[in-house]
Amino acid sequence: MKKRTVLVTGAAQGIGYSIAEAFAGEGAHTVIADLKEEEAIQAAQRIAKETGGDAAGYGVDVADEEQVKGLIDRISSDYGGMDILVNNAGLQYIAKVEDFPLEKWNQLIGVMLTGPFLLTKYTVPLMKKQRYGRIINISSVHGKTASPLKAAYISAKHGVMGLTKTVALETAEYGITVNAIMPGVVNTPLVQNQLEHLAAEEEISKEEALNKHLLHKQALKRFIKPNEIASCALYLASDGASSITGEGISVSGGW
Repeated sequence: MKKRTVLVTGAAQGIGYSIAEAFAGEGAHTVIADLKEEEAIQAAQRIAKETGGDAAGYGVDVADEEQVKGLIDRISSDYGGMDILVNNAGLQYIAKVEDFPLEKWNQLIGVMLTGPFLLTKYTVPLMKKQRYGRIINISSVHGKTASPLKAAYISAKHGVMGLTKTVALETAEYGITVNAIMPGVVNTPLVQNQLEHLAAEEEISKEEALNKHLLHKQALKRFIKPNEIASCALYLASDGASSITGEGISVSGGW
């Protein structure tokens, strides 16, 4: 892969970390952004050590427009532009819709839908200027289907799919592709926390909660590995995927 500058949000752990690690291993200038700056810096240091690549960590609240603008300005200044944006930051909250707190709704929509919008808004002008760019949004299988108790998460992930298709149409003539990855059940801290909540609420084991709520719809009946999502991101950022835009690719084990 040609030396590129890559920004991955929510990359201090989980899927984002694996994606950042994969790009650093390919020789890209890799920027890890996370709400917790110290954890982002530590993740970048680990990735640089493990891959021998170039990684830097920054703190950002992706739902805060001024923070997002400042981060993109800083990356542009430090690296001379932006080539690949991976909108990955996410979180979860589980409750019945009648019990769902508005503050939690706003928080999840802010991080997982407003965040990708803001990062795209301030990154696209840089990509248009250089007439090249790759935007990869991490949606979910819940971007095309639904499950109970996840009103905000599912609404955000459906919105990400609409954002992906719209920006793909707006930027195609500038050599920019915009796609979404729709992971299934990935073994991350977010999913483990969700399983603990479901198991406690229903007084069942985490394994029973996993099979009842998450794996029953999936053909492979196993967790998806974070590096399997990272491999898809590498492909979508490659020259070989230059004709793919406005698409959602499911990496879900047959969900």
